[in-house]
Amino acid sequence: MAAFKDEAEVYEFLGGVFRLGMQDPALVEKLRPSGVVLRITYSDPDAVITVDMPNAELHTGAGEGPEPNVELFMSADTGNRFWLGKVVLPVALAKGQVRAKGPVAKLLKVLPLAKGLFGPYKQSLESAGRADLLNA
Repeated sequence: MAAFKDEAEVYEFLGGVFRLGMQDPALVEKLRPSGVVLRITYSDPDAVITVDMPNAELHTGAGEGPEPNVELFMSADTGNRFWLGKVVLPVALAKGQVRAKGPVAKLLKVLPLAKGLFGPYKQSLESAGRADLLNA
């Protein structure tokens, strides 16, 4: 059973964590020089989020935003579990739970910065009363 009931929930929660990150000037300054334009294509339900780190922009929906230079493909459940701190991206890549396209090394350099958003992500689920997602 999918954790998210529809695409809108994926954008609300998984997109929301990126929106939070883009509102943090210190984080934006650390991400900008990475040059990473990340597109994450989620399945179950289908949703696409593009994070333009150099320009601190977030785009939701297929065909929206600039061309990515790094792409990740995963289930929305895996995305949720990542932000809960339960998925280690390099391990998930090795196990095939997450597929990648492009220079993943660039993404792995900025990956440690994501840990600062684990707490705010959990808080967003708690304030929305989504114990189902917290216990995924």
